[in-house]
Amino acid sequence: MRIWRAGFLSLFCFLASFSALSQDSTSPSPASTVPSKPPQTISAPVPDTFDGVVDRMIQKEHLFTAQMRHMRPMVETYLQDLKTDRSGSIQPVKDQYFLGRLEMSDGPEDTSFMGQPGFGQRMLNRLTGLYAMHFLPLGFAQMIVIDTDLQKKYYDFTFVRREFLGEIRCIVIDVQPRQDAPPGRFMGRIWVEDQDYNVVRFNGTYYPPPKASYYLHFDSWRLNMRSGAWLPAYIYSEESDMKTTIGRPLHFRAQTRLWGYDLKGLNKNTEFTQILVDSAQSVNDKSDASADASPIAAQRMWERQAEDNAVERLQKIGLMAPPGDVDKVLLTVANNILLTNNIDLGSDLRCRILLTSPLESFTIGHTIVISRGLLDVLPDEASLAMVLAHELGHIVLGHGFDTKLAFNDRMFFPDENSFQRLDFKRPASEEEAADAKALELLKNSPYKDKLGSAGLFLKALQQSAPELPNLIRPHLGNSFASSKNIRMATLLASAPQLEPQRTDQIAALPLGGRIKLDPWSDQVELAKARPVALSSAREKMPFEITPFFPYLTRLTEASGGEKVALTTSTPK
Repeated sequence: MRIWRAGFLSLFCFLASFSALSQDSTSPSPASTVPSKPPQTISAPVPDTFDGVVDRMIQKEHLFTAQMRHMRPMVETYLQDLKTDRSGSIQPVKDQYFLGRLEMSDGPEDTSFMGQPGFGQRMLNRLTGLYAMHFLPLGFAQMIVIDTDLQKKYYDFTFVRREFLGEIRCIVIDVQPRQDAPPGRFMGRIWVEDQDYNVVRFNGTYYPPPKASYYLHFDSWRLNMRSGAWLPAYIYSEESDMKTTIGRPLHFRAQTRLWGYDLKGLNKNTEFTQILVDSAQSVNDKSDASADASPIAAQRMWERQAEDNAVERLQKIGLMAPPGDVDKVLLTVANNILLTNNIDLGSDLRCRILLTSPLESFTIGHTIVISRGLLDVLPDEASLAMVLAHELGHIVLGHGFDTKLAFNDRMFFPDENSFQRLDFKRPASEEEAADAKALELLKNSPYKDKLGSAGLFLKALQQSAPELPNLIRPHLGNSFASSKNIRMATLLASAPQLEPQRTDQIAALPLGGRIKLDPWSDQVELAKARPVALSSAREKMPFEITPFFPYLTRLTEASGGEKVALTTSTPK
């Protein structure tokens, strides 16, 4: 990436997961000349020399570039600026967040969801100061490509060894640009799977850096999402001592995630090609109840229509995961709270997962929405119950939302305007009332004796809020915390003292510690990471960014093309 200087089944499995985890830039090269037609299956003999392996790898990389021209995945980057304190501990001091849809039909570009310059815009906002360091979102997104014009004549390739990444045996190759190569070429190491010779990982930077800008180091991973196709999923970037012209070394960590590759398949149930014909129904007897809805029932149906419209739109965009097992787990916890309080909401209650990293939860009618990032960092079930109880408070108290969304034309807007057109924020009075009701619900719930850990989570969040405003800044609902106010603040008084140096006290988890996202289908599931005993307090890393190390597997398909084994990835 280039920088410019300018002026986070069953209920049992879910609880086990909580318990276990608590223990523990602009384009660097010219535009590609690869044809834009879809890649074709290539039948080629197995290479018997290293040069043959390199030739096959380059050929596959050209096909990858052509394939990506037909993809429009969501791309999200979350970055934390770091500092080292006197004790040698590394702490976040500032953060940045980017979200958009990647376009590669004419070179890497972006449609930003954030109301900020898109990845493809080269102009910078010079009003932010002469000595500010600007991270260009395009730079992180572009780390999905080794070289848009990868050619053997530009590089020296050196065989290193064979190595397994998960279940995938790879050929490891060191890559260096030649002296006469055009600037901005990749320099580092690549891992090539030895069956079809696709690149599955590459680690390094671009070289040489141009004037007044910098190329960052990165570790880019691809997953086997389609038969024979490995597509970008994760990018980790880090610098600890890069010298810059602003007088201090650049020190940061960043995670980039890509998903939403198969939005068309995800929404295929709405396509006109699928026509369902209802079976013949007998005519109701006149003694039966009227088919017309009563006024109260009609009002509820209208509200549900608005709710369904909003949920469906978020899923079509790629911001919300389709219904899945994690939703059922959340619903079980919510029903535990309702049951012990003798509250019956019928079958109306739903839980869904927002796929973004910022910590937020909100309600859309009777649908509780929790972000992937918030689920990632929650340390245990009691903390999850606290989040759900607040949203249940809104529902039990009858806090509605604007039913204007029941009109379908309200959903006719560009995807990138979603955060401006969909707003589920509530007035402060309703937030306070929901907090009070949530405390009442929790006191009668199975979690009443475990709320100390929930309060401890709030303390850690409140402590980190000033340095991580973009992590706690909501885009669709109300703010979870700020430097002055925090949701469910009453629980702070009953929480134990926050002791960062204790390895047995886990107040919050790092990002990516809980939820695993399938980038192709947008399905989410609980991460199955092995518990790791902490060797020092530094390894707790609450709310922090860590590298990715997916366990790679090869996609297999049944005879009908149905996926039977998905690529797994567990950030560590």
